[in-house]
Amino acid sequence: MTSDHWIAADWGTTNLRLWAMRGAEMVHQRASARGMGGLNRTEFAQVLADETADWAEWAGAAIVACGMVGSRQGWHEAPYAKAPTLAQTPLANVPGTRVWITCGVSQDDPADVMRGEETQIAGLLAARADFEGVVCLPGTHTKWAHISAGEICSFQSFMTGEVFELLAGKSVLRHTVASSCATEEEAFDAAVNDALAQPHRAYGRLFQLRAGALIGDLSPETARSTLSGLLIGWELAGAKPYWLGQEVALIGAPALAALYARALRHQGVQVSEADAEAATLAGLHRAWKRIGETA
Repeated sequence: MTSDHWIAADWGTTNLRLWAMRGAEMVHQRASARGMGGLNRTEFAQVLADETADWAEWAGAAIVACGMVGSRQGWHEAPYAKAPTLAQTPLANVPGTRVWITCGVSQDDPADVMRGEETQIAGLLAARADFEGVVCLPGTHTKWAHISAGEICSFQSFMTGEVFELLAGKSVLRHTVASSCATEEEAFDAAVNDALAQPHRAYGRLFQLRAGALIGDLSPETARSTLSGLLIGWELAGAKPYWLGQEVALIGAPALAALYARALRHQGVQVSEADAEAATLAGLHRAWKRIGETA
């Protein structure tokens, strides 16, 4: 392409993040609550125009997006690339526009899908081309992906973040768990260990959080840290074939990634942490450079 101006977009279900880019350099950024989930297919173009209207220097520039904008319910369905596949997945152009969407990744057995995480993995590999191991992407639906030779070989999703929000915000535990607080490390560590060592017994500890607050002195802060530790511990038990004996690279929000890093390091796992925004932009930059090849 003759211009080095382009726009990067991470368009999820609830939020839209935009960056005005000059090559690999981020010049402006913007966040909006106008996520895919609140839009119909005819509204995406106008939202994009509204959110970038004051970026005059980027008028007419190519836009590269990742995330749920490419889902069946999004602006334009970007087909899945089947694992094993290169993390740098193909691009799908929204007809009649200058917008390209990165394709997600699917897996047949066991059935699984990802959208957006593949772009972050591609961004990690842009910085660490020789990475061999496992990438963990904590979030609402945490992904564990085995990476070899630049490919996503297999992956597994865990609904840990969503389950935490449901239990803490919708269940009887909403009366017991603090809405937010700094993690009490001792309570978190003990819960992770319990869930890993005896997952079936630790399951019974969920209601004990409520009972401990009613008839004991369990604080809301301790309850929140314990709930977090139990759920992450159960996830680690289920994901053990991925992390055991592997290096794990974490890509996620700093506070959440720090909990996963703590839990994994206590199991003797070698852990590295990557900035989620930087990984997203690096992956989208790699995709932008391929638009000329795709057109």
